Amino acid sequence: MNLAKQVACGVFALSLGFLMSCEEKKDGESKASGKASGYSRSETLYLSGSQWGDPNTFNPLVEPWLVAWPANDRFNIMYEPLTAYNSLTGATEPVLGTLVSYDTDKVVVDIQPEAKWSDGVPVTATDVKFIYELGKRFPQAPTNYVGEFVSEITVENVDGKERITFVVNKKVRNNPLAILDQLQAIRIVPAHVFEKLLAENNNDYDAVKKIQCDKDPVVSGPYTLSHYNNERIVLVRRDDYWGNKVLHDGALPAPKYIIHPIYKNNDHFAMNLQKGALDASMNFIPRINEKKKDGVNTWYDAPPYFVPGSMHFLYLNNTKAPLNDKNFRRAMAAAIDYAAISRLALSSYTLEMKPGLIMADGLEKKFYNAEEVGKHSVPLGDAEYAKKLLETSGYKAIFEGTNLKHSIGPKGDTLPTLFIKAPAGWSDWEAIVNLVVKQLRAVGIDVREGFVDGSQYWPSVGTGEFDILMRKPSVAVTASLPWNRFNAVMSSRNWVPVGNGYMNENEGRYNNPKASGYNGKVDALLNKIPLITDEGELKTAYTELNNIFLDDQPVIPVAHLPEEYYQFSTKAWTGWPTEKNPFAPPQLPWVGSGINTLWRLTPVK
Repeated sequence: MNLAKQVACGVFALSLGFLMSCEEKKDGESKASGKASGYSRSETLYLSGSQWGDPNTFNPLVEPWLVAWPANDRFNIMYEPLTAYNSLTGATEPVLGTLVSYDTDKVVVDIQPEAKWSDGVPVTATDVKFIYELGKRFPQAPTNYVGEFVSEITVENVDGKERITFVVNKKVRNNPLAILDQLQAIRIVPAHVFEKLLAENNNDYDAVKKIQCDKDPVVSGPYTLSHYNNERIVLVRRDDYWGNKVLHDGALPAPKYIIHPIYKNNDHFAMNLQKGALDASMNFIPRINEKKKDGVNTWYDAPPYFVPGSMHFLYLNNTKAPLNDKNFRRAMAAAIDYAAISRLALSSYTLEMKPGLIMADGLEKKFYNAEEVGKHSVPLGDAEYAKKLLETSGYKAIFEGTNLKHSIGPKGDTLPTLFIKAPAGWSDWEAIVNLVVKQLRAVGIDVREGFVDGSQYWPSVGTGEFDILMRKPSVAVTASLPWNRFNAVMSSRNWVPVGNGYMNENEGRYNNPKASGYNGKVDALLNKIPLITDEGELKTAYTELNNIFLDDQPVIPVAHLPEEYYQFSTKAWTGWPTEKNPFAPPQLPWVGSGINTLWRLTPVK
């Protein structure tokens, strides 16, 4: 089970509430910033959605799903990446580095000469190589997957700047797209700090991981940790942040403090956002239109309110009958009423559902071939088509009145009841599953809800211990989409049988490479696409791969949802990006290009 690779493939478990709790802690306090007893509302920004349990550690060398906000995963506020991806424009924007070029052989980045750590030490290529190559020294490091993609990192001086070249590992993954994703996913850490800690602990990596890094952390970002407890995490602005001059024309971020309150459920987020006690949230809040009168705002003023960026799926266990029959899977896809799911479960936060793994809107639109989709897709939301396909494929439903008793397979055998596994308490997912169960049972597919505790859900994802799994494999919108989405659900690269190991992609175990029916074209296209530079050729390859997906239906997309639920209040702060003022993507100002919002906000007097 290689959980580090899950993070590399976009699994962002913290945003889904999977943060281990610990015993209640007293306030941790940074000596550099001091602890403020009260916060002026005109100086303090309240953001939420990425910390659910008690803060456990702020050590960036610990697995990201165990680290407290904002030292974990994609957050730019304390530890910064080399670049940021703008999900609105598709541009790679500079942070600690500037993307110079990339091709099928290499990705080239210049380090910002003015970048400095909070202790005054310059940020250099040494820091970059330290975190990127840490997995070579310590297999348990969160970046241990990098070696599969990067064969060598070279450094040279060009016009007074350190230039880093990431050489594509052609013998293993041969994928420059993944390296572009890593530029925004990997946070650079101070090598001079962590090399010293490793030396002091006899190079015992596990001992270094136990250090909480919650007192005067050495960071490169615009904010640092002030203090924390089990109710909130408080950051304080670094007025000497190097990026103020280099990236923001000498301006300071508007908020002096950023506070992440730790709430227990979605109702608290919604209530505090309406009151203005919370300034922005990335949590699912139903019926957002009803809350607009209370000052809650979204990117769009009308449905879908949010910018689509990710897909929710029903993962199907392709190794288990009857889910190993593609006609059965296609019947399932046809039977689901996607418009009802959008309206009833997701408060109309989605556009009209289109078949396939390529989004028909936004940056991916150029790869969407509507004519070919029409040839290969089943009609969505067509219960009669689903019934007919089941009948012609040999399936029979036994009803008692209008209630489904059981289903019979093509061989005359009684089929097992299939359960849709999903985390209990996730209201939007539960609503989706409840509707899907009702719709599938109506056409004769024996399926039931299977809500479980997170401790049962998460370990089963990669082991294949499920019939059907509610799943969102990738949260971040990155430079590699839609390739990353296809890879997440169709790649056979690390295929292992159920019970024989953990899979961090294609968890439904589609297209067994050792089976007689293996379609080698799928993996060939997944390997080829990252190396294609001609856009016309790229669309052709994506169309071919999407057609295979539609023919086989290994998973069922049920909704196109936003990268994050970006909603904000203007009661205390104005100047948020929207469709009418798109200076930054629809992201909370702590991740990706969304962080630029911090320099544009204005407190309400």
